[in-house]
Amino acid sequence: MFFREPAWEKEAGIWYNALMKKVISFDLDGTLVDARYGDMVWNLGIPSEYAKKYGMHFDEARAFIRARYESVGDGDITWYEIEHWLERFSLDVSPAELLDRYAEHIALLPGAREVVDTLRDRYTLVIASNAARIFVEKELGKTGLAGSFSLIVSATSDYGMVKKQEDFFRKLLGQVGALPHEVVHVGDHPVFDHDVPSGLGIESYYIDGHDGQAEHPRRTISCLIDLLEVL
Repeated sequence: MFFREPAWEKEAGIWYNALMKKVISFDLDGTLVDARYGDMVWNLGIPSEYAKKYGMHFDEARAFIRARYESVGDGDITWYEIEHWLERFSLDVSPAELLDRYAEHIALLPGAREVVDTLRDRYTLVIASNAARIFVEKELGKTGLAGSFSLIVSATSDYGMVKKQEDFFRKLLGQVGALPHEVVHVGDHPVFDHDVPSGLGIESYYIDGHDGQAEHPRRTISCLIDLLEVL
């Protein structure tokens, strides 16, 4: 079993999906696109610039930068705002320059293209990412996937919020013109991509979810390609 769900629910789910689902919403980083690219920008590019400007060893600069990130946390919109961090650290490099520098590391995760190509003619496909729009556009442009999605949303840039808020998914539902039971969402964050949308009645799948300690068992798939088996 690639997700924890009683057999009778699974069977009912397959029948229900075939009749009722019309929108598939995807997270981006760590779901469709390898998170290595973002990691390179945030944890190599910015620390390298900091080390160069302030005459520090790279490892020391990286530890300092990461501590500043962690003091904010990924539940805060500031976490995702690269302009904020470059200004905070007084770095003389533009966001576009940093993103271009590591663009060669943008890559689709295994199965991503197959899943998108298989589903695009059967469902309305949506990107729902916390990443700033500058990252989203760079990644979708480089991978050639942008044209497969009817709606591309950066929660932080477009809605001014993080996906930890149910209001994000309410707004997304309104924009695609769908009810919660008509949407499936998939992503790699247990809270942002599973718990929050599930709380609204959106059928949500947490990728590679080893969450045996979770207070409430989650609907999980081991990898993105398994999504084709549950729709």
